[in-house]
Formats: sequence, C-alpha cells, structure tokens
Amino acid sequence: MLPKIAISIGDLNGVGIEIAFKAHEEISQYCKPIYCINETMLSQAAQLLHVNIPHDFNIYPTQGEFEIKKGSVTKESGLYSYHSFLDAINLAKEKKVDAITTLPIHKEAWAKAEINYKGHTDMLRDIFQKDAIMMLGCPKMFVALYTEHIPLKEVIPSIEEKRLTQFFIDFYNNFPRKNIAVLGVNPHAGDNGVLGDEEKKIIKAIKNANDFFQKEIFHGPFVPDVAFTPKMRENYSIYIAMYHDQGLTPLKALYFDESINISLNLPILRTSVDHGTAFDIAYKYTANSTSYINAIKFINGELFKK
Repeated sequence: MLPKIAISIGDLNGVGIEIAFKAHEEISQYCKPIYCINETMLSQAAQLLHVNIPHDFNIYPTQGEFEIKKGSVTKESGLYSYHSFLDAINLAKEKKVDAITTLPIHKEAWAKAEINYKGHTDMLRDIFQKDAIMMLGCPKMFVALYTEHIPLKEVIPSIEEKRLTQFFIDFYNNFPRKNIAVLGVNPHAGDNGVLGDEEKKIIKAIKNANDFFQKEIFHGPFVPDVAFTPKMRENYSIYIAMYHDQGLTPLKALYFDESINISLNLPILRTSVDHGTAFDIAYKYTANSTSYINAIKFINGELFKK
C-alpha cells in the first residue's frame, strides 16, 4: 500500500510548484500525494506556468490568497509557505498522512512575514519539543549537521562534550549505520592543540557514544579538508559535520541534484528537497525535480533500491 504524503508547497514565487507539477506522475508511483495548497493559488500558478493541473492532483486547501510574483521575496509568499507547512504538520500529527515532504521556502520571506523561525527544522524542533537532527545527502553520501543555521562565531562555543555525545546517540538511534566519520572543527583537526583544542571534546564525545552502544560506530575526528577525498569515501559514506558549510559544501559539489534533506529524531518523518527557491529560474519550467523525487522515494525505501 502506498504511503500518504503531505506535500508542503513551499514559496510560490519560486520553483516548488513547478517541480510539483512536473514530477506528479512519477511520484504517484511511490506515494499518494496530498498538496497543501488551495484551488485559487493552484490555478494561478498553473496559468503562469502554462500547464494543466493533473486530474488526480489531490489538495488540502491551505487558506490564503495573494498575487504570485515570480522570483520575488514577499511576505505574502513567505506567510503562505508557512501555513502550507503547518497544515502538513497537522495532517501528520493527526495521522491523516504517513509523512511530510517539503518544497523550498525562502528564509527572508519568512522574516518579512514576521515568522519567528529560520526554517523548517527550527519549526519542527519547536512544535515537537525535540532536538531534530538535520541530515542531507543521497545513498552515496549523507552528512548530518551538529550545528545548522547559526553564525560561525557561535559554532565553537556550541561544541560541548555532553551535548555532542547525546547528538551522536540520537543520530545512531534514528539512522543506524556502521562507520560514521566525525569531522574536527579546526584546520588540521587542531594539530594536537596547536590550532585549537575543541577536538579534545569531540574525541571524548566519540568515546562516550561508542561506549554507550558498546561498539565502534563513530570514528575521528578527521581533518575536514581531506575527509571527503575519494580515498576516504571508499571507507565512509556517512559524515557528521560540526557546522553547516563544512558538511554541505562538499556534499553539494558532489551530489547537488540528487541530494535530499531529512529531519531525524522526530515523532514524524519529514523529507525535503536539498535546494532553495531558485528565484532566477522561477516559472521558466527548467527546474530539476530529481531531489524532490528522491525525497519521496526515501520515505518508502525506494531510494536505496538499485
């Protein structure tokens, strides 16, 4: 039986709705999608894209109407994307769907709409009062982020042995895999304290987590600038990065089109595309839908089938 998935429609000024139309037939092989958008906004987007709405395009009518301004940052589109996501969350909480897949929002549009979250994961963390873990990637390589959307100056103070140990434990409990590579935070992983001593805390947290599970799961900390070389990737496909760009720069350089975003350590399953609103190509019908299709396929296990 195919899972029911609520699709949060994202920022309607961007490429999300185009991707939803373009991939609808294919994802319907893997799930029963329910799109959180009302008929008025759906018709407006279809007219701008010059496409017909599929006859089996099932919707949950997220309330609100505004003029779509393709490629623009507006508070109206930000607010609508927020309500679409909230509707998807409520459908999951009420067990009316099995999971959520989100199309891209724009953080500045959320800020203009005075939404007090930086993004999807922050909102999920607050609603469920759980330490949601952001993991991105594809079967060739996944990267989990210890810290996410915070300034770089706040990363170092965030590296605490107890907190990092719990992060490792939560990560493995939600995504049990062998041979997980943990990155250091300083150049050369600190060079034994010459370039920083935060790695001492990382080493202790790795030992704590391995002792907790009574097996060698986490390895490192590895020197960040060589951790993603072909030689390393022969032995490791799961990484934990200490901060956002450290992990996502190599991931997106290698697997941008096919990567997805997954929220772990929550009572619901949420996957997402691993790209933004792409305002520069909005409504040109040139957006790549691979990440979206993979986000759907992850939910029912199809992504890992050869």
